[in-house]
Amino acid sequence: MEWFNEWWNGLELFEQIMYCVAIPATLILLIQTIMIILGFGHDGAGVNPSDTSGIEGLDGDVSFDTDISLDADAGTDFSDGGDPSDVNTEIHYGDGSSPGDIGTMNFFTVQGIITFLCVFGWVGIATYTMSRNTVLAVILGLVLGLAAMYGVAKLLWVSKKLAQNGTLNVKNLLGASGTVYLVIPGDGENRGKVNVASGERLVEFDAITDGGEALPDGTPVRVIDIRAGNVLVVEKI
Repeated sequence: MEWFNEWWNGLELFEQIMYCVAIPATLILLIQTIMIILGFGHDGAGVNPSDTSGIEGLDGDVSFDTDISLDADAGTDFSDGGDPSDVNTEIHYGDGSSPGDIGTMNFFTVQGIITFLCVFGWVGIATYTMSRNTVLAVILGLVLGLAAMYGVAKLLWVSKKLAQNGTLNVKNLLGASGTVYLVIPGDGENRGKVNVASGERLVEFDAITDGGEALPDGTPVRVIDIRAGNVLVVEKI
């Protein structure tokens, strides 16, 4: 490792900092890409509401169509003894997103932050190598890093739109099996993430558990309920 020590000691402090940002971010981004290719991350469905909030509100023109339907087989005549809890109510949003998602775009996703750090680091290194100007390197790195971050957020939003325009019905995930992707606290409120099998693909969702026991990564689970915002309630299998 003598060559590495010589190379590292020959760098200026700014270059060392940039390499400490760029190299780990690149490795993590590479691992994420491999996991996605193998089906462990967003598989194209992109139906994680916390990661793919809509951006319709950016242009000031926000609209959605609501269609509420009652299942006639549920017995909606309560005077005959029908149970109101048996009524199957479905609300469909014409733009494919929930009302809480309209007008927001969440840049601060894991994918977005890692992409920002990767681009910021390498652009900063390249700019400083050519110009030896620290301020220019930082500014250019920030600009291109934020642009890449926006691109990732936009891509995830588009993937969610495609998923929610009829290609995936979240109600069909009731009873489905999956695996914890990000630890789920046992308090019944804070969210983790799960990968759930939907047909021949895996889809990622926010999830909570009412069991009182935290569910660590890799725990096999079953979907027992669906809460507002497409948050899955799961239990350990």
